[in-house]
Amino acid sequence: MAMPSLCQAAFAVFRQIEPIIVLEQLGSTLFDTALQMVVRDRTANITEPGHSSEESQQTAITNFYMTYNLIIKLTPIIPALVLASLSDRGWRKAPIVVPLSGYLLSRLGLLLVVIFGLPLKLMFAAAVVFGLSGGFSAYWPGVMTLASLGSTAADRSKVMMRVELVYGVTGVVGSLVSGHLFLLYSSSLGNGTVLLSVSTLLNLLCLIFAVALLQVKRVNSEDPEESYHLLSHASRYTRLAGCFTGINMVNMVLLFAAAFLYDFAVGGAIEVLGSFVLKSPLSWTATQVGYGNAAGCGIFVTSFLGVIMFRKCVGDETMILIGMLSFAVGIYVMSFVTTTSLFYVARLLNLFALIPMPTIRALVSQQVPASRCGIALTCLQMTLKVAGIVYIPAFTKIYQNSLTWFPGLVFMISSVITVISMIPIRYATQKAAERTIPGALRLIFVLCVCVFPPASSVAGRLRGNST
Repeated sequence: MAMPSLCQAAFAVFRQIEPIIVLEQLGSTLFDTALQMVVRDRTANITEPGHSSEESQQTAITNFYMTYNLIIKLTPIIPALVLASLSDRGWRKAPIVVPLSGYLLSRLGLLLVVIFGLPLKLMFAAAVVFGLSGGFSAYWPGVMTLASLGSTAADRSKVMMRVELVYGVTGVVGSLVSGHLFLLYSSSLGNGTVLLSVSTLLNLLCLIFAVALLQVKRVNSEDPEESYHLLSHASRYTRLAGCFTGINMVNMVLLFAAAFLYDFAVGGAIEVLGSFVLKSPLSWTATQVGYGNAAGCGIFVTSFLGVIMFRKCVGDETMILIGMLSFAVGIYVMSFVTTTSLFYVARLLNLFALIPMPTIRALVSQQVPASRCGIALTCLQMTLKVAGIVYIPAFTKIYQNSLTWFPGLVFMISSVITVISMIPIRYATQKAAERTIPGALRLIFVLCVCVFPPASSVAGRLRGNST
């Protein structure tokens, strides 16, 4: 009797969204480390006239990632919108199953590049295939939509952060082992084959789970208001007549603006961070790269704990400001990192940096009825795509041009933009903050402006130092 009950419990767990998140994230963390090390190895002998070998390698690495990431940002836009539309029409698994197919093909592509010694540029074609499947732009809103459907509006922020927690813990585990797996050999095929084989198998298993086992929870059509109450609560009991009727568009615009600026700052810094740790004085190995990626994934865990702690005394809006301040301080310290230990100090200061985005997603999802939740979250993801299209070339070129005199300049710029991104959140919730946020916490915004000077003064000091 115990065995059938245990099997039923296991089957029920496998039908949830969490196993999909675990398998996909494990495969992705292994793939990310493998791609980073393969690119480093393939660009080791590149030289350019008038530049050192390290500068030439850094330029080649950043140019590869700039092109690769731009493809990933641009190609999923239309497919993601189509998949979101299908999701809102009842095909809830479409934004998950289709992107997972792209994940599998892209992992298989890098495995073939390593095994057969194919040109690294073939990964651009793999990126196109990945993008046409909808990519992360379709997959993550699809995951968040399924998670939202099983929760009330009041608990939605906690539910989304729990999803982020599972994502982060899995990322820590995958990253910790990825560097060690990369160094394992498979016959005479070289480094990375074992790592990429495991990554491909995990993504295949994830796709099978999504197609055969994943269960979609039904929305309670009798109480649609629960899913779209407004941030200001002014029209909480007003039933929507259409997609945008009754929505406080000012708050929506401010939330989207804050998400755009914050993603611009975070994404721009992370865009070059992978290349930054491969150059001297850090010069990380594959194992150290895995540990560094694990530190980044660990921020998911600390951010989740931060939400549990802060939500007892402050509102969602204040949690967003705290998270933004955490990233601004940590990435500012990253500007001056010269040792591995100082790198981890900077990452430690980022411990709440992932609170803002899932909280903003939760607030956005509360603006619309459940039937439009998928398209709303996808529109937010598309806004972040636009940010990526801008910050990828911008931060890459700034990093390349400042590589010889101040490679940490991009991190300082990211810190300043993060502070600016706090302004829309502050204005969107000013009245609510005056009613609910203690005076000491209301000073956070003012203090961060005092700690970090405006962009103009930072630029002026940099010009002065350079002369």
